[in-house]
Amino acid sequence: MSNVPSPKAIILVVEDEPILRMMAVGLVEDAGFEAIEATNADEALVLLESRADIRLVFTDIDMPLGSMNGLKLAVAVRHRWPPIAVIVVSGHRAPEKGQMPEGTVFFSKPYPEGTLIDAMRQMLRAA
Repeated sequence: MSNVPSPKAIILVVEDEPILRMMAVGLVEDAGFEAIEATNADEALVLLESRADIRLVFTDIDMPLGSMNGLKLAVAVRHRWPPIAVIVVSGHRAPEKGQMPEGTVFFSKPYPEGTLIDAMRQMLRAA
């Protein structure tokens, strides 16, 4: 039995609003995970291409800057990195049936923190 602690799961938080991103990062870290940040989908894709340790993407839908919104990012992640879990959030709209890739989970803002953390843990265990 090793005394080396297991590495924390890496969660990529993609949110264009600085205060909301900071709150989401705090939530992820308080839950015991390691957070890395992107301000839009384009930054997220660069991080995903350069790191092999990201296990979950936590993205807002509405991000006016960049080439795609959070739903398109979820589709891109599912297509290019199928093992990575995806959680999509929005305070403005819920995705229509068929807009999110299979296995993606949606939460409306403000999201219930305990339920969101439970979903993260469950998705990371399943991955």
